[in-house]
Amino acid sequence: LLQDAHNSSVLNNDVLGAFLQSGRVAGLSRPVVIQFWHDIVLDASNATCVFWQPGAGAGSTGHWSREGCETRHREGTVICHCNHLTYFAVLLVPVATLSPAQLASLTYLSTIGCSVSAAATLCTLLLYCFSSTPHPPGSCRRRQRDNTTRIHMNLLAALLLLNSSFLLSTLVAAGAEELCRVTAAMLHATLLCTLAWMAAEAFHLFLLLIKVYNIYIQHYLLKLCLFTWGLPTLAVVAIFLFKGDTYGYLTISTSEGYRNTTMCWLTSQPAHYATLCYAGLILLFNTLVLGRVLMILRRIQRQKGQARKDWATVLGLTCLLGTTWGLAFFSFGVFLIPQLYLFTILNSLQGLFICLWYVTVHRQSKLGSVSNTSR
Repeated sequence: LLQDAHNSSVLNNDVLGAFLQSGRVAGLSRPVVIQFWHDIVLDASNATCVFWQPGAGAGSTGHWSREGCETRHREGTVICHCNHLTYFAVLLVPVATLSPAQLASLTYLSTIGCSVSAAATLCTLLLYCFSSTPHPPGSCRRRQRDNTTRIHMNLLAALLLLNSSFLLSTLVAAGAEELCRVTAAMLHATLLCTLAWMAAEAFHLFLLLIKVYNIYIQHYLLKLCLFTWGLPTLAVVAIFLFKGDTYGYLTISTSEGYRNTTMCWLTSQPAHYATLCYAGLILLFNTLVLGRVLMILRRIQRQKGQARKDWATVLGLTCLLGTTWGLAFFSFGVFLIPQLYLFTILNSLQGLFICLWYVTVHRQSKLGSVSNTSR
């Protein structure tokens, strides 16, 4: 009888009724306090104090309402403050979960995408190693070009490690717990390093296009490596040594509980939120830099046919700066399923997109060099 349209459940199946014989009590200046004890882990976003509102008509059964009730959470207790008397309960609204078919398709997409990106990044790194030749000391422009290419290669190396760690995490999840923790820590470290290299790409782009003056930073690439490789790795090692239970088995639930999947990842909510904040700050900075670049491109007097090249540049910069990772902040409500598919496709193939962009730019620069030489 006490059911709603979302098939929500009542905590411990407990419904408490409080009444006075004198009649209906409502609008109390001092709320009534009702406590519901429990021994399960609750999410404060989906455990809410409610009361039963009877239906107005003969055919209406009624519904749960939150009006006049405030929900507070303590360890093992949900405390309801309500300004009226009626039937009270704590309603557990089901969190949106994936169907087994959706989880299987997302798993296939991420596995294929990460595999293709890992192969593409590896081929590009090998191409760079075999095709690059040492240049004699030259102008500042030559040095900036070399630094730009090296930053691209470091980002591709970070993506290669990230894709490999992700593919390994699902395989290792069926093995020993200690090995799973190591794999989860490696996946976390490579994610932080990849995001840091995206920030380095944005910072370097800021120096090249926005700060148009020749700015010389001593040991520039070494300092970037300390920031992008050193700090994230040091943070993950410290977490692993002093709070190893932060990493372990993570179960991704489906609407049918017996068809879940497991991977090695973060098991601590504070660490998860700290990682989201870290990614959010980097993506905010990268988005601001990308927006500034778009403004610069609009101000440039385009020649005929230049617009297509500008849009190709924008798409390439979008991949380099990782702005598509911002889709992770739209995983709620009606956006959940479309966001998961877009996030999986775009970000698992990020390495491939960067490789295609780099090879195209590298080929154009080679053709330009040959043309200038012939002249």
